[in-house]
Amino acid sequence: MRLRNALPLLMVLLLTTFAMAQKVNTDYDRAATFSNYHTYAWTAGTPVPNQLMDGRIRDSIDQQLASKGLQKVTDPEKADLIVAYEAALGHETQMNTTDLGGWGGWGGYRYGGMGGMSTTTVQNIPVGQLIVLLGDNKTKKVVWRATASDTLSDKPEKNTKKVQKAASKMFKNYPPKA
Repeated sequence: MRLRNALPLLMVLLLTTFAMAQKVNTDYDRAATFSNYHTYAWTAGTPVPNQLMDGRIRDSIDQQLASKGLQKVTDPEKADLIVAYEAALGHETQMNTTDLGGWGGWGGYRYGGMGGMSTTTVQNIPVGQLIVLLGDNKTKKVVWRATASDTLSDKPEKNTKKVQKAASKMFKNYPPKA
């Protein structure tokens, strides 16, 4: 295959790879003293409707909070932090065009035969977004927020790995440096 014909295919593959990368962002209250937070409890957010995935998301967040030294309590009144997550599902549209080229040509000039043909396919890709909120139980204000978005698979195992990876990235720099 000539380089001229392979270049559009290579560009589509590269753009698809970059578009599918997991995106994670965090933000926090600069005035909050994170060293004062030792315990947390869950509150209702907007969970995923799938109870199995809801449990996996909560477990991933629990693991990250435990690794940061926070202890889970069942009584929200005794917690320093209140934790909630929000989940949303959307779709991205991806267009893939394949240029079949023409035949004949030399030095950038085409001659004879048929012109080039191209085919475009449109694909809807499911995308999930996860937002984790940590709120100060005394002030009732959000002190830390993280978002992650990624494409979703029809295989639960892959989505579980994506949730675990997202939670790990979200809490990588928690608690924030003063």
